[in-house]
Amino acid sequence: MAETQHKSPAGLGIIACGGNMPLVVAKAAQDVGRPVHIVAIEGAASKGVEAFPHSWVQLSKIGRLLKLLRENNCHQLVIVGAMKRPDYSRLRPDFGAIINLPTILKITVGGDNLILSVIVNFFDKKGFEVVGAQDIAKDLLVGVGPMGRHRPNKIDLKDIEIGLNVVEKLGALDVGQGAVVASQYVLAVEAAEGTDQMLDRCKDLRQSGARKKGKRSGVLVKCPKPNQERRIDLPTVGPQTVRGVVDAGLKGIALAANNVLVIDRDELIQLADEAGIFIFGVVAKDSSD
Repeated sequence: MAETQHKSPAGLGIIACGGNMPLVVAKAAQDVGRPVHIVAIEGAASKGVEAFPHSWVQLSKIGRLLKLLRENNCHQLVIVGAMKRPDYSRLRPDFGAIINLPTILKITVGGDNLILSVIVNFFDKKGFEVVGAQDIAKDLLVGVGPMGRHRPNKIDLKDIEIGLNVVEKLGALDVGQGAVVASQYVLAVEAAEGTDQMLDRCKDLRQSGARKKGKRSGVLVKCPKPNQERRIDLPTVGPQTVRGVVDAGLKGIALAANNVLVIDRDELIQLADEAGIFIFGVVAKDSSD
């Protein structure tokens, strides 16, 4: 009689780029008894992935990446973490990359929305179900209302409204996921440099009033772009965001409820409370809920 082969339960594949978010997602899956395999992108992912079942892969080795996911029975896939656009001239593709060259060429040009959609469609066509980090670790999402002790006042709420409108208008052009507004004046809009660098720029804008007479004013607003592919690259904040807001002399952070991810939530709230700044979840026009 032939031996019966028992297939292992369907695992979760995590394509890990930079930051702690891949680790948070992996732990959330393991906590509910789900097998996990992290495919860590060399030069981007943190060494923390080595606490989980993992493999390291070069970004250009598409064939090896797909093979690893299939070998580990990963039918569902999360693509998560910070990733800068690579220098494509330095990549050494494998055969899997070459036979998928038309798709790869599509992600070398265009804005983030286009690129993210191409990536999701590519894995969908390869038989993987791409899901968001928030689908695995549901407590990552920001809720409605204050996080911590402090709340925005009427002036702050007006700044928040302007910031949301700015991201909505510019987001339609595939520009940024954030803006800084103080006293109804737009100090900065997030472009390719990211939130941390945008906040660094705000520190030098003395004429903006963000530090007038030593008082804090202004709000960092974070929300997705209109029609953004929400399974990848939802806006994310963490303790470093709070530190940047404090250094920039701002008064608080406004986040699109159910559309922004928070990492290291307890530390983030503690830092905000100690600094006297608010973190507030607001309902944005383009909310998917």
